[in-house]
Amino acid sequence: MLRILGYIVAIGLLVAGAVWLADRPGHVTIDWLGWRLEASTGVLLVALLIAVAAILAVVRLWDAIWHAPRRMLRARAERRRNAGYRALSKGMVAVAAGDAAEARRQARTAHGMLGEPPLTLLLAAQAAQLNGDETAAQRYFTAMLERPEMRFLGLRGLLNQALARGDHEAALDFARRAQRERPDAAWPSEALIGMQVRLAQWSGAAETINQATGQKLIDKPAARRQLGALFLEEARERAASDPARALELAQAALKRRPDLVPAIALEAALLQKLGRGREARKLIEQAWAGSQPGPHPLLAASYAALEPDEQPLVRARRFETLAASAPHHRESRLALAETAIAAGLWGPARNALEPVVREEERAATPSARVCRLMASLEEGEHGDTTAARRWLGAAARGAADPGWACSACGAALADWQARCPHCDAFDRVEWRTTTSPRLRAIAAMAPEAGPAAGGAELLVLEGRPGEPAPATGETRPERRPAAAAPEMKPAPQVDAARLVN
Repeated sequence: MLRILGYIVAIGLLVAGAVWLADRPGHVTIDWLGWRLEASTGVLLVALLIAVAAILAVVRLWDAIWHAPRRMLRARAERRRNAGYRALSKGMVAVAAGDAAEARRQARTAHGMLGEPPLTLLLAAQAAQLNGDETAAQRYFTAMLERPEMRFLGLRGLLNQALARGDHEAALDFARRAQRERPDAAWPSEALIGMQVRLAQWSGAAETINQATGQKLIDKPAARRQLGALFLEEARERAASDPARALELAQAALKRRPDLVPAIALEAALLQKLGRGREARKLIEQAWAGSQPGPHPLLAASYAALEPDEQPLVRARRFETLAASAPHHRESRLALAETAIAAGLWGPARNALEPVVREEERAATPSARVCRLMASLEEGEHGDTTAARRWLGAAARGAADPGWACSACGAALADWQARCPHCDAFDRVEWRTTTSPRLRAIAAMAPEAGPAAGGAELLVLEGRPGEPAPATGETRPERRPAAAAPEMKPAPQVDAARLVN
């Protein structure tokens, strides 16, 4: 609407101008080189307009002829660029769809049309990886390093290739270069920490964590946890050669993670090695009595290791002192039971075990560890091998005992480690009940027990809780008939023949 109005206004102005000239006729005379030109003012203006239009037409024609080759080349380049970007888009779609042949063909087309811009290099590298040509992919990723805008991406591609072929030294170098390229990016720091942990470069990993914390790539609580794990691993490494420095590192680990039981155990062992046995004993007793970490099987083992040559009866009395700080805790009762059984103190052993058995019976079923202790107690106190075998059979069906396991992949480990050896996860090993306890096939030790009622079978796994899980491809454990559970009868006291179910 506004355009039409503009046209009307323009036409009106032209008509008004023509009328104004018609009402005011003038006369123009031009003498030039013996020629005289006489005309009215209106005619002269029209002639001038025609002359200007003719000049402009000639200039445009000359410009079109003069610049025609350049325009043709420019149009051709534009067509090639459009075709190249179409091929690039199709190639990316083919990579996402997993069509290796189409991705490679479109990569060649895009390369021919566009040369080697960043996206072309990326598509070519991805197509080469999709085709399994790691050499070509490495060549393309290396070419990216020559372009500042592509260097960061090229380093990541080379890092992933190095990890895939197991070249951790090269992966570490690429991670360092990527971090220098982009210190504010998260993945280079994560990759660098992972490589340093894998290669046992504990101090270097701690430095990287501190840098990442300064860049706010890792929050402070997580950084404290990870630093505690690193200090503990370095302390373990130095324990034999430099116990004094190892003790400092173990104490630094506990300062950041007061609940890290392996650090307490290591510190106690180092104190004992340095002739400070009283401090070691006090350390474990305080940890046992506190809320962090509280009673723990590893602390009990460390407490026993402080006096490796003591008599069983003396050890049992010493553990009574330890357990007295948390008398109702499950681990206190089990530690008392184990030392009492070793010392032949059957009454105290039964008094310690019975509450645990009753509590676990109310919850579900006695754990494998409790069943094994009850088997030792029955055989040692009464010589009742039948009841002992039944308890061992119940251990195969018992609830899982807590152990060290990776929360990332679920693998069970024999000991705490900063890095899971199965999935390389860092700081993911924790003490918890495993979902698949690996128990010895001890149900076969009860020959008088037949198959369970209803033909039910029990999956009995070789090994113990805390041992590494079978590697992929290992023969799966066989199913064996479960031993028949003894009949339950009411009784005021705990008895193996009645409580195993």
